[in-house]
Amino acid sequence: MSEREGAITFKGNPMTLVGDEIKVGDKAPDFKLHAVDFSAKSLADYAGKVKIISVIPSLDTPVCDAQTRHFNTDAAALGDDVVILTVSVDLPPAQKRWCGAAGIDAVECLSDYYDHSFGKDYGIRVKELGLLGREVLVVDKDDTVKYVELVPEIAQEPNYAAAIDAAKALL
Repeated sequence: MSEREGAITFKGNPMTLVGDEIKVGDKAPDFKLHAVDFSAKSLADYAGKVKIISVIPSLDTPVCDAQTRHFNTDAAALGDDVVILTVSVDLPPAQKRWCGAAGIDAVECLSDYYDHSFGKDYGIRVKELGLLGREVLVVDKDDTVKYVELVPEIAQEPNYAAAIDAAKALL
């Protein structure tokens, strides 16, 4: 498995990402993540939908909180053919608690806590922190990656408008 030293930073400090970089045109790797009720979820569960995959380190941090709330608000304008998934290594009960407290009802939170395979398969696991980096992917109905933004500094927000525009272009 490849490692990309200095691929991103955290508060200015270089970090290593584990796994191969996902690029536009790649087939999205299948995944096994856990929903807030611990049920297993895979890419096939979202077949036929455009998928915005918002990858974050932890919901209990200000930027991740803002990112998830932003996409929750955006979801209403996208319709039923788009699903927004927020992926972190937070435990499912913590995700459930946070979503309830934040009023999140249009974004589905999924956890990579169990074996960290999503982080490795998507090339976004931060070796030094044991968390995921910050990335937004848009995947079409046929599971081809159409948009990727790897946020270079973990503490910065992504370009929401670009991701939403990429999703809308696939409808």
